[in-house]
Amino acid sequence: MSDLKETAQYIFKHSDFHGKTAVILGSGLGGFTDILTDQCTLPYAQIPHYPRSTVKGHSGELVTGMLEEKEILVAKGRVHCYEGYSREAVIFPIRVFKELGIENLIITNSSGSLKRKNTPGTLMVIEGHMDFTFQDGPADPGLISDGKFHSSELISIAKKVASDNGIHLAMGNYCWTLGPAYETPAEIQYFKSLNGTAVGMSTLPEIEEGGTLVLNVLTLSTLTNFAAGISEHPLTHQEVLHNAEKEKGRFLKLLSGIIERI
Repeated sequence: MSDLKETAQYIFKHSDFHGKTAVILGSGLGGFTDILTDQCTLPYAQIPHYPRSTVKGHSGELVTGMLEEKEILVAKGRVHCYEGYSREAVIFPIRVFKELGIENLIITNSSGSLKRKNTPGTLMVIEGHMDFTFQDGPADPGLISDGKFHSSELISIAKKVASDNGIHLAMGNYCWTLGPAYETPAEIQYFKSLNGTAVGMSTLPEIEEGGTLVLNVLTLSTLTNFAAGISEHPLTHQEVLHNAEKEKGRFLKLLSGIIERI
């Protein structure tokens, strides 16, 4: 608890942030902060106790700024369990956001598509999640689509913004794996059999901690590639970053529109 308060106090002192909305940016999505005004940037490495990202495409900075009339906090990049971090470390930023007075949490990621109709470049709202890390036992994971973790109000806003801007927005269920290796075709078929729509190596701990802390949580995925067995070529992180960059314009329009209407 003392670490949490020290981290929050440092952010308050150096940014004077008093907004209600935070955004976590996934792989290749850091360009969102370019549209903010009155920016203050705090590298993770300078923030006491804040975990540092080591993955390409995650610049590792907290940025505060204004989007129209809204003051927001943006985490440019996250940490993952496959980097050697515990689940407690992965969710520490969410607890910091709560301490800062955040009420709305928008989580973004780049994910692999499990459905051929959702081609690379598709934007998707996550409306349910499943934990395929098997850390709690060998049983098939259950689908969690509770509004506690997936705010119906924020999902409605996202759909309206997408409709108003002519953006196709898919809906689906996110499958969490530990990584860092990509999944095998057999694993992907297993995920699909349990109604999975997208797969990735992050996000689920953040969703669950956000819901536990009674934040309004919305999760958006950019589907940057087909998963193994659907794709005809080997998966690479470079492909993820490339396709995230290609879809940046639509993603920024969707995300900024949602924040303005919250």
